[in-house]
Amino acid sequence: MLNKEIRAQLEQKILPFWMNLKDAEYGGFYGFMDNHLILNRTADKGCILNSRILWTFSEAARLLDGEKYTPFAKQAYRFLERFTDPYNGGVYWSVTYDGKPADTTKHTYCQAFAIYGLAAYYRLTGEQEALDRAMDLFRTIEGRCRDEGGYLEALKADFLPESNEKLSENGVMASRTMNTLLHVVEAYAELYRVHPDGQVMVAAVEGLNQFLAQIYNPQKRRMEVFFDNDFRPLLDMQSYGHDIEGSWLIWDAVETFIRPDGWEPWRKMCLDLLESATERAFTDHGLHYEIVDGEVNTTRAWWPQAEAMLGFEFGWRMTKDPAWISRMRTQWTYICGHTVDPREGSEWFNELREDGTLVEEKPIVEEWKCPYHNGRMCLRLMNAELGE
Repeated sequence: MLNKEIRAQLEQKILPFWMNLKDAEYGGFYGFMDNHLILNRTADKGCILNSRILWTFSEAARLLDGEKYTPFAKQAYRFLERFTDPYNGGVYWSVTYDGKPADTTKHTYCQAFAIYGLAAYYRLTGEQEALDRAMDLFRTIEGRCRDEGGYLEALKADFLPESNEKLSENGVMASRTMNTLLHVVEAYAELYRVHPDGQVMVAAVEGLNQFLAQIYNPQKRRMEVFFDNDFRPLLDMQSYGHDIEGSWLIWDAVETFIRPDGWEPWRKMCLDLLESATERAFTDHGLHYEIVDGEVNTTRAWWPQAEAMLGFEFGWRMTKDPAWISRMRTQWTYICGHTVDPREGSEWFNELREDGTLVEEKPIVEEWKCPYHNGRMCLRLMNAELGE
């Protein structure tokens, strides 16, 4: 029953919403819709949003209905070229509605998601150009977006460093972040599964080792989030959504790159992250957002709610403890009753308060609000073995 409900959410709510955002005049997909469902047709279009749409429709076409969804994957694939810097390489952060460079920052996070989308499109279509573009971006990251200590963050169009406002918050300016490393490893795993390249494996394994050595804090049972250049944490913080997301996502990469006889350190870490975030943040009314300096942010953002479902399914797979299935059902009830926007022609609300009231200034569509978290959750769980 849960599988069917999840698939119906994907096919009847999430995918139709994003299909309706196709920009038939200028290409790609519209970049902004406010909480009143008013579409801004001339808003800038973000590379992260476009790449995540590319991944979602590529996977929907592969797993559900190729004839129906492939045209939307192709729409995102064609528009991704608009983000590409033909002189310096890499992809820009955003372009104008008609495809001209807008924010020319070359963020490592952004390069990673372009790889992620391209790898899924290549899996769907077998188009060599998509794989070539993904490998070019892999070489860009490894050649221009890192130093001897690890991955860099925000870079100018010519790859000189700039300040990292885009992935910093809570009053700190991070030189390195957990979030960028997490999604670089995710992108490399997706790329390797369609093109098992040795250099991709070496880079990904190095990233996985960094999680054990520098990101995961076993004493505090969390991933540290923001770092200085030497990986010293800048803030006393736990991001519950990222810890749950990281639990299953890192494990996916471990299964892709690490021999089974070497899994145990990551298995222990991933389960600890899941259990810690669940104990500290999960309620019958959704998942808290984060805790900073001892103060809990109880906002119910849309993406941690989706990631909780995937984390709980990971817990079930790893332990076969039925409590994880029970948590999934509780979380799904909350999502359907609160996070899903009941209005016709909408998708999921962006943020709710703990009491269920809407954070009205948060839009339905923007560069971070996309079909990636909830679409990925549905695509992964619609056929999962959930003990039912």
